[in-house]
Parts: sequence; structure tokens; C-alpha cells
Amino acid sequence: MTDEDRANLLGGYLRARRALVTPEQAGLPAGGNRRVPGLRREEVAMLAGISADYYLRLERGRDKNPSPQVLESLARVLHLDELEQEYLLSLVGSRPRRQRRRKPERVPARLHQLLASVQIPAFVEGRAFDVLASNQLAIALSPRLQPGHNRLRSLLLDPEEQAFQQDWTRSAEGFIAAFRKSIGDDVDNTRFVELVGELALSSERFRTLWARHDVRRLEGGTTTVNHPVVGELRLHRDKLPVDGLFLVLYYPDSGSESDEKLRLLASLNQTPLIPTRDGSQAADLGARLERQSDRAKRNDRLPEMAH
Repeated sequence: MTDEDRANLLGGYLRARRALVTPEQAGLPAGGNRRVPGLRREEVAMLAGISADYYLRLERGRDKNPSPQVLESLARVLHLDELEQEYLLSLVGSRPRRQRRRKPERVPARLHQLLASVQIPAFVEGRAFDVLASNQLAIALSPRLQPGHNRLRSLLLDPEEQAFQQDWTRSAEGFIAAFRKSIGDDVDNTRFVELVGELALSSERFRTLWARHDVRRLEGGTTTVNHPVVGELRLHRDKLPVDGLFLVLYYPDSGSESDEKLRLLASLNQTPLIPTRDGSQAADLGARLERQSDRAKRNDRLPEMAH
């Protein structure tokens, strides 16, 4: 994210979103000599009922305080949903933004106690998807859920995480849109700047999706993952805000095949479900699971060998 991008969030968002609206979606003839994807500036201005010159000033950051009525008209033309319109409104302010001091993200002791007590995969993450604390079953589910990992980086750069996600394309779209929503107008936050810079250099997929300026909440839902030991798991996900952090819980439908597999994973783990900050107990977890799984398979073959 360049200094120019940070100084003109509104203009960048308007440019990105008008590129995603086709003339047909706006009720305009497509024509054969269009040099830009999506709508032209003058078409957006006409449909929103404002002058082309005024819209140009908005995109170039020369006018940073459009009225709510203008923003609502632009949201209608750009086909923004409620969350996207909320994000658009958040980019406009009449007062200069003060530099925000970054506070370290610390997990309260009570959350560590909670992680120790729940019998499902659970972990705590920060606003940039940094994993800050997790229980042993979360690490058994995915070693990338150890404290110190970043979920967005793992999703985009780690081949094992990409294989773990059954629908990696959709997951990447959702995570990147949620990351932009998390940033909001806090574009000077050094953690956000570092992560955006790293991913922009390392991931073409990130660059493509980041340029769309999609925003989304990543709270609850259902996902399917491919675990290397117990196989496919269909899990519900809840993401609960706590003291500026997020408690994330994964759990299956009771009595389902995924429930049985998760119980198997917990039994293979054979350690108390305690939170770990440095991941020291998780280093050999994958190897231990594989050894015990191989041992179980050999035991299953013993009756056949006896005959």
C-alpha cells in the first residue's frame, strides 16, 4: 500500500468498484470501443446525478467530504451491499485522522483458561489474523494454528494449508475481503503495512483480490477441510470478539461422521487439551498422529495374518 493509496482511500475504493460494474449491469449499452473495464467516470457521475468534474475530484482525492446523499447515490450505482456501503461511509471524515499508537495484542488469562476447558479446536487471533493462543486440538487440526503463525499468510503461501482447505479459492477471497474490512481506515498500522507489503510481493492471488477492494465480515459459517490423518471434516466456525481480539471455535454436528473423526483426532493426540503460547508441545504432534494411525492399521491386519 503506497503513501498515495493511504492518502486517498476513498478514490481508490471508487476506482476499484466502478471497474467491477459492467455497462449492462448499469443499464447502459456496452459499445465496442471501451478502453476500461467496468464503467467510465462520466457514466458513474451521470447515473449518480452529479457532475463529471465533481466525481473526478472525488476519485483524485481533491474533495474528501462528499455528502451522505452523494455517497448513497454512488453506492447505488456501484451496486454496493450494506456492508460495502458502510465501508464506503467509513472512508470519509471531516476531521484529520490522528496517528494511532499500536497496542500489543495480549491474550487475557481467562481466555487461556477457556481454551484449556473446551473440547473442540479453539484459538485466539488478532485483527491481522495472527494466531496468539490455541489449544492442543486446534494444533492437531492444523499445525498452522500454532501461536506465531498468521492465517492469511499460511492460506496464501503455504501449500499444505492450501491442500487443507477444500475450497481454497473461496477461502482466499473471504479472508482477503475480511482483512480489508479489519483494516478499515487504520492504514498506518505497522502490522497491516508489513503484512500487505509481504503478501503483495509474494502472492499474485493476493495482488489480484486486494485490487478489487472487496470487504466482508468473516464471523460464522461452515467449512470443509482435508485433514492428512482423519480425512475430510465438515466443521462449523464461530468467531467471537473479546477485548479487541477474536475467539475462534470449530465444531462438528453432534453425532456426525466429522464428530467421530474429531473425537478420533483428540484420542490420537492423547494429551490434555491445554493452550500453548510457543507451540513447543505441537512440534512432534503430526509425527505422533501418523505413528499411532499406522499402528492401528497394523493391528487391524493381524487377524488376517493369523489365518
